[in-house]
Amino acid sequence: MNWNNLFRKKSVEVILKEVEQQNDVSDSSTHSQGLKRDLTVRDLTALGVAALIGAGIFSTIGRACFDGGPAVSLLFIGISIACGFSALCYAEFASRIPVAGSAYTYSYAVFGELIAWIIGWDLLLEYAIGNITVAISWSGNLTSFLPKSLFISTK
Repeated sequence: MNWNNLFRKKSVEVILKEVEQQNDVSDSSTHSQGLKRDLTVRDLTALGVAALIGAGIFSTIGRACFDGGPAVSLLFIGISIACGFSALCYAEFASRIPVAGSAYTYSYAVFGELIAWIIGWDLLLEYAIGNITVAISWSGNLTSFLPKSLFISTK
């Protein structure tokens, strides 16, 4: 096994050239293979906020305020700043490499294939764990609204 293959990378120019060639091929054929770009600024802003913040803070804020008290407001300020920096990083990435692929493509160009593969799977796990957290939180809220006649224990 050649260990250098694990860290091979493509330059930004090569990635952009490949995308351009794919677009040329899709323009000449009857079936389009690229992504249709018809999202507005409002759509992209909503998607960005949803991806950066997520639903977890809205579903767990009650418990956080109960346990943390007034310090939660300081936490929100700090997290807002961190989310802003993250958004600026993604904006920089997207302006330098304007292709589909998100963090995988960016890390592939900078760090190599192995690191990009790890980051891709980390993102998948992040979204799965975030969804699980929200589901657990909302299930607690749902059971508190259900009548006792359904014999559901809320303890």
